[in-house]
Amino acid sequence: MNYNDELMRYEEAAEDQYDDYDNEDMYDDEEEDDFDTGFEGLEDGYDEEYEDEYDDYDDYADDGEYDDDGYDDYTRSSIGKIDPNDRTLTVVVTNKSGAAAEAVVFGGNAESAQPNGVVVDIEESSHKEVREESKSNPFKIAGMKYSVSSPLQFDNVLRIDRRTASGSKTTRVYQPRNATSPQNFTQSLIDDDNFEMDVTGQDSLRVVVEDGVTAVFTFTIKARANLGNLLKGNNVAEMSRAPRTTGLPQLDLIRRKRPTALGIRPKRRVRRTRRRPAPRVRYVRRAVARKRPTSRLVRRKKR
Repeated sequence: MNYNDELMRYEEAAEDQYDDYDNEDMYDDEEEDDFDTGFEGLEDGYDEEYEDEYDDYDDYADDGEYDDDGYDDYTRSSIGKIDPNDRTLTVVVTNKSGAAAEAVVFGGNAESAQPNGVVVDIEESSHKEVREESKSNPFKIAGMKYSVSSPLQFDNVLRIDRRTASGSKTTRVYQPRNATSPQNFTQSLIDDDNFEMDVTGQDSLRVVVEDGVTAVFTFTIKARANLGNLLKGNNVAEMSRAPRTTGLPQLDLIRRKRPTALGIRPKRRVRRTRRRPAPRVRYVRRAVARKRPTSRLVRRKKR
């Protein structure tokens, strides 16, 4: 038997035993080989569910934008929603002490007393309630409107302190004058959309209020923790999905977009594809007839 034919015979026998590469219907699920792995009957079907969930990959725009209909529902199903009418804190600070004094806003753990003649009120509830709630249900402020009875009050900086029970203390300074712009037409009002502050039992806002001045802070709550959600088996995090209103229509229309969970934009879905192996190409060596060697003998024509 020819050596090449015998070699091909062994190769074909091995392929028939271990794979179906030569089968034209090799890509059908029913025709694929199922090797013994020891996990038969324990499959979780993850690949099938994964592919079924992301079959709509082509519906997403290539520029990274997310349509409302194709959004991943992460913020709607996992993180709770804050009622737009329940996300405002109006803090009124009044100084009638006869001299400039430092008022303390928040600071639930320290519970520092206010100077004589300085009153801090919360229009929606009370300062004590806000302090107590910040201990168990901390929240995040994003955006502030600051109105005063005297424009000179804006010269006093705001100090954001964080103090722990072990004694460490950090201070950040905020200058209201940095938020002044032509959009703030009133000299006694500053609207800063970039102001942010975390309000926990450790945090406090301190400001020196001039004598006879009334300062009003309007804070917008962006996110907060609600431990009551644990009783329902839900996520403790809640956030506001409605954008903060600035009062300027051109800005409000631009900012009216679907917010993301805690400022994190969802990852873009990537469709998982199975790459099918390229069909094997079999090269067959064929015997080539050897040419007869030419003879060196020269035949002469017969006469």
